[in-house]
Amino acid sequence: MSSTAFTFPGQGSQAVGMGKDLAAAYPEARAVFQEVDEALGERLSAVMFEGPEDILRLTENAQPALMAVSLAVIRVLEARGIYLRDHAKFVAGHSLGEYSALCAAGTFSLADAARLLRIRGQAMQKAVPVGHGAMAALLGLDLDTAKAVAAEAGQGEVCDVANDNAPGQVVVSGAIAAVERAVEIAKGKGAKRALLLPVSAPFHCTLMQPAADAMAAALAEVDMQAPVVPVVSNVLAAPISDPDEIRRRLVEQVTGMVRWTESVTWLTKEGGVANLVELGTGKVLTGLAKRIAPDASAQSVGSPADTDAFAAQLGA
Repeated sequence: MSSTAFTFPGQGSQAVGMGKDLAAAYPEARAVFQEVDEALGERLSAVMFEGPEDILRLTENAQPALMAVSLAVIRVLEARGIYLRDHAKFVAGHSLGEYSALCAAGTFSLADAARLLRIRGQAMQKAVPVGHGAMAALLGLDLDTAKAVAAEAGQGEVCDVANDNAPGQVVVSGAIAAVERAVEIAKGKGAKRALLLPVSAPFHCTLMQPAADAMAAALAEVDMQAPVVPVVSNVLAAPISDPDEIRRRLVEQVTGMVRWTESVTWLTKEGGVANLVELGTGKVLTGLAKRIAPDASAQSVGSPADTDAFAAQLGA
């Protein structure tokens, strides 16, 4: 049995030029980007490859774009005879990356993944008027302290812990005044840094309930199969395979905390994973993995050179 888990990045990893080198190098990658373009009825690939950055950064574009690059890597590996079911014990993805993980594992089609992420991005942006919500990173505080900060900052407004990314890296989300209070309270509780993040909406908090409702409706319409390997759910930090539970957990994920520290800890402790391989744009999850599970190996595969090296590593 493989001791590898494939992980898939979330929002914030996007960058102009993403996927362009893969498209130039591999017909399988070009086919992925074309299929995503067709599913969305527009040339998202042109925005990915050439920008402009402000259009790519829009949640409704960044989410399917990141999924597309991850799946392009998967398809290139498959063309070399490297299949997820043979080389991964589990998959996991950070926030929207969970959709990439599920698509890679065959739960739903590439076209459905693209359409779901477009709906998800639009619904998350619409849920809270621009300027009414915020997110902030609290660096140097443990999770329990960050939860206490959020509770103290709320004062009748929403302030939730949104992401537990790694030890000492927690993100809070909610109403802008409450999140601003959290920044000041965190500094008083010994945070090394506490700063507002440049995001367009307060993700992963209860203010996102309208987006969760939209996703419940969208996911109910999509045909789903059990993944070929279990996916470690963001909201559970434990593996799931049943399509009905996957639907339910993806809805909960919109308002729920991304339990990334616990997910990676589960993979390496309970799941027997020794190798964490991030597929797609950037190296954010690889960096987090080194902090969460320093005894495991962590690598990112996102460029043609990375992909060729990884294939060679697996003997393909």
